[in-house]
Amino acid sequence: MTNERIDRELWTSFASLIRSYGAAHGLNSRHQAVVEVGSDLILLRVGTRWLRFTPSEMIEDNNRTVPFRLNHDGTATIGDVTEEMDLAAERLAREMMQSE
Repeated sequence: MTNERIDRELWTSFASLIRSYGAAHGLNSRHQAVVEVGSDLILLRVGTRWLRFTPSEMIEDNNRTVPFRLNHDGTATIGDVTEEMDLAAERLAREMMQSE
């Protein structure tokens, strides 16, 4: 499998995880997570808050930008922290739902 195909699969998987965890955390919330996915953009919106992901950065609604990367070993690096991709998606969705 080529690196481009792996990157595309990781991107699709991360978007799916964000969508699933956003929905799960929204079950007990008055807000609903909305996820928009493109080939080079994932947008997670909850109420007035949002997170935007590109293949190289994560931008928060306060315009804070941190480096972002999906790694071929199934981890995600956000800023200086590397964690399993599913754990990163769950944490980000939870934090978004709790802050609204």
